[in-house]
Amino acid sequence: MKSEWKTSPLRDLVGFISKGIAPSYADEESETTVRVLNQKCNRNFRITYSESRLHDLARKKVPAERFVRIDDILINSTGAGTAGRIAQICNLPCDTIVDGHMIIIRANDKVSQKYLGYAMKAHQWEVLQLDEGSTGQTELNRERLLDEIMISYPTSFSLQEMVVKTLEGIDQKLLINEKVNDNLQQQAQALFKKWFIDNPDAALWQEGTFSDLIEKTISGDWGKDKPSGNNTEMVYCIRGADIPEVRAGNKGKMPIRYILPKNFASKQLVNGDIVVEISGGSPTQSTGRAAAISSSLLARYDKGMVCTNFCKALKPITGYSMYVYHYWQYLYDRGVFFSYENGTTGIKNLDISGFIETEPIFIAPAELVKKFDTFCQSVFSKVYANGLESEQLALVRDTLLPKLMSGEIDVNDIRL
Repeated sequence: MKSEWKTSPLRDLVGFISKGIAPSYADEESETTVRVLNQKCNRNFRITYSESRLHDLARKKVPAERFVRIDDILINSTGAGTAGRIAQICNLPCDTIVDGHMIIIRANDKVSQKYLGYAMKAHQWEVLQLDEGSTGQTELNRERLLDEIMISYPTSFSLQEMVVKTLEGIDQKLLINEKVNDNLQQQAQALFKKWFIDNPDAALWQEGTFSDLIEKTISGDWGKDKPSGNNTEMVYCIRGADIPEVRAGNKGKMPIRYILPKNFASKQLVNGDIVVEISGGSPTQSTGRAAAISSSLLARYDKGMVCTNFCKALKPITGYSMYVYHYWQYLYDRGVFFSYENGTTGIKNLDISGFIETEPIFIAPAELVKKFDTFCQSVFSKVYANGLESEQLALVRDTLLPKLMSGEIDVNDIRL
């Protein structure tokens, strides 16, 4: 097996490499707009379109070779903590380009495109070390990327294909779990709308605001990155960036922080809490993103959890957590939170107190809310069970990845 393998610098295996363009952004879709991917779209070796924006081809044309293709390898080229992230395009829902903060890589005829993608993922840690520059202005050194990243590959394309299929099998299962979880949450949101928004009896229900259903809000705490003075309580800190992962049933990558023990006593997240992002957003994405905290999520961490000071935790009254969460999400999906934002320096802030105290809602009967809560608990249990399975599968994949890509493990010996 070893005699069939070679090791070459990435440069020798690349047939095309290009930085993205500086987009001419558009606010609304039209016949001349295409999707633009950016750094935020690249997480966990995957590309998601939720953070993408629109580029208007009528204002600025894009060469055909710089449109994203299936199996293209995308690397974040700038940004502290994000430069060097690698992902590979698995599907293209629409015409897509990348902005100037990402690089497109395509293989030459020595390796298959899919193989090169997995091989580069195996070197993710090394690629992350190639960023240079001052804090906030870091940029991936492309020459070092091409010369220092050494790729091992079998000269046999059939062997490359066998390696790819092994790893793809795991990724396909991860994708299935993701789709199942998305479907489950859509079911819960659809049921909420049917029972509480479209219900003809809703006009007879009591009108109020979220302040009638939320006992209190709790501010976050960022603490210190290591024990310092009285900051000795080790916690996991959920950020706005973690909310999509938590909502998808995943554990996420919450950083460990150290806070005051007395702060932990008053800020610890528990089952039924709702974490809301109050600072951040983008021109097309409002603040107000939310994640429900469940016992299933908390059980996957060996320490307690708080939210960052760019978020707040809501504590709904007993029995109304799922109702508040899905009502909140219903209004978020309709862009309601944009009208509660302020801020002029690029970082938007949510007037969460104003929203909670003034946004009108219907307060449904407790009996119907309890029935909905029972349904949601079943949904969340399935979502987090799938998330746990995905976490274990990802661990298997990430363990196999470097060993398969170096020829250390014979692909014929793998049984999944």
